[in-house]
Amino acid sequence: MQLGLRKTFKVFAPGSSLHRRVAYSLAIVRLVLVPVIFLAVYYLYEMGMIVDRIVNVDAPATTFAEQISVHMLDARRAERSYFLLRDPEFLNANQSALTQVQQIAGKIRDLVPEEQPFTAAVLENAKLYQQQFNDAVALAREPGGTAAERVQRVVQAYEADLNDLLKQARHRTRAQLIDNLRTQVGSFDTQITNTMEAGDPTLRRVAPALQSSSELVLRTASELETRSWQRVQHDHAEARNLLYRAEWVLSIVSALTFLLSVWISFVLPRQVVKPLVELREAVDRAASGDYLIDFQLQGKGEVVDLAKSVRNLIAHVRQAV
Repeated sequence: MQLGLRKTFKVFAPGSSLHRRVAYSLAIVRLVLVPVIFLAVYYLYEMGMIVDRIVNVDAPATTFAEQISVHMLDARRAERSYFLLRDPEFLNANQSALTQVQQIAGKIRDLVPEEQPFTAAVLENAKLYQQQFNDAVALAREPGGTAAERVQRVVQAYEADLNDLLKQARHRTRAQLIDNLRTQVGSFDTQITNTMEAGDPTLRRVAPALQSSSELVLRTASELETRSWQRVQHDHAEARNLLYRAEWVLSIVSALTFLLSVWISFVLPRQVVKPLVELREAVDRAASGDYLIDFQLQGKGEVVDLAKSVRNLIAHVRQAV
């Protein structure tokens, strides 16, 4: 046996067996991924809820409110056309447009329950307008001759206004003349209404009430459209803020998870590798003929059992030599 200094090798393997420590390591590595997965699922769910609200509630409500205004204007045009021509076709067009207004208001009420006061106001004023129009139709007479004669009077009055405008053209610039012509053409519908009211006592009596109830419908529909559009904008801003927050939170959590996983990948394997390195050095020293080796063991498990076996083997060889 060779003489020399006795070498002590420390084999520290705290904890349970190697199999359990490997299982614990895998469990911890998987556990550190849970926050990232949970936050990703949470933000995706929240984003999906916002998009679903925009697509299925706010945007359709905005479109429906706009359609109420369109159909109400169609009803007003059909109303004026009926009193001008007394054609039953315009009665049907008016009733069809009002039916559309009421149906769409009901859709908004079902889609956005919190807008019930506004939809109720639309339905109430639409029914009021419908009743007023039906009363006016029941009381309507045929003043001033046939429908063709009434239309002729309206056109003649409009032609007289255009002639007056052209007579004054020499005193105005081309731009002013064009602006005046546009204004005159745009007011043709108003002139038709004014001419009809002047020649029709029934229309003259009911026109203010019809105008008032229809304007209430249009005003309420405009308010519904504005509120729906504001919700769309609010949801859009909320989605942007949620996306911004998700980017920051996921970045921070991912960085912390990465650092933790790196730390675990170094610390836990080191508890296994370092005792094995000590054992390898002890075996190499014994293989070179130096059997003055002591082991300081601590812990339990496969590594410690292996160190005990190596210690017994070296002791046996030392005694044999």
